[in-house]
Amino acid sequence: MSGPVLARRGFLSATAGLAAAMTLAACGDDGGTQTPATAGSSAPAAQSWSFTDDRDKKIEQPQVPSRIVAQVGAAAALWDFGVRPIAVFGPHKLKDGSKDPQVGNVDITKVQGLGNVWDEFNVEQYIALQPDLLVSSMYIKGTLWYVPEKSKDTIEQIAPTAGIMLTGKSATEVIGKYEELAESLGADMRGVPEAKARMEAATKELAQFKDLKILMASGGADAFWVVNPPEYPDIVHLTQAGLNVVTPSKVDEGGFFQTLSWENADEYDADVILYDTRTQALKPEEMMKKPTFAKLPAVKAGQLYPWNAEAPYSYQGYADFLENLVANVKKAKKLL
Repeated sequence: MSGPVLARRGFLSATAGLAAAMTLAACGDDGGTQTPATAGSSAPAAQSWSFTDDRDKKIEQPQVPSRIVAQVGAAAALWDFGVRPIAVFGPHKLKDGSKDPQVGNVDITKVQGLGNVWDEFNVEQYIALQPDLLVSSMYIKGTLWYVPEKSKDTIEQIAPTAGIMLTGKSATEVIGKYEELAESLGADMRGVPEAKARMEAATKELAQFKDLKILMASGGADAFWVVNPPEYPDIVHLTQAGLNVVTPSKVDEGGFFQTLSWENADEYDADVILYDTRTQALKPEEMMKKPTFAKLPAVKAGQLYPWNAEAPYSYQGYADFLENLVANVKKAKKLL
């Protein structure tokens, strides 16, 4: 990986032979679970299945997939729609053993973990699970998030893969694609209307904050990243709803953000700063040790609020995200 992929990994993320592994799978080691893919579903086993993903790839199976493995963001979205993956990969467990927020409502005691950090994916365990389908989001078309390049070819030989594109789309579009996938898998959609109504109500409330200038950023040990709104589904949703989010004047290769040194963290003024809450990002108290950041008007006024940068792409996930955002920004006042 190079260029924008490496850059994005720095911001956001921070095998044995195939024949031997297939032998292991043939011995019947399926990870000790036969968990169905959907909860409250009675999709006929003999029903054929097809789905066209965001690579414009039509995936066809003689039966509806029931043994699904998903990257944590995809797993969180599918879980809220009623689909129950048997395994996940990507950040799902913190150092103390508790659940990483990125995995959403997924019960990590009921799924197998195939890897918790970047470039970690246990291919032997994956094969032994005998999966029917792998699902992941994509920031770059054709590149499945958290599927390691070194083992991609092997992974794609084991089971079909589905990719859901994030970049350049609104949250509503991404959620709609996950909804389509969940429906095709036979998920019980009874909770969708209520969650969708909550999301729509919270979205309407955002227009009242249109006069506030909002900066969305993430802090690292040596860099301060200012995100570029058009590249992120959640920020596209916020700007379409009326929020005035700072757009950096110059973005790095790949277009996702502008990297600033901490000495230049005051490049952009704002009434409100929304900070990345993921585990790899600096916490507010750590960022406030940087003198230039501490002097920013929004920081001095205490108008520094959390940004759930990878909220699950479900109506429930976005209802929670937007309701919390509205509650926080209601406390802010115009400073500039």
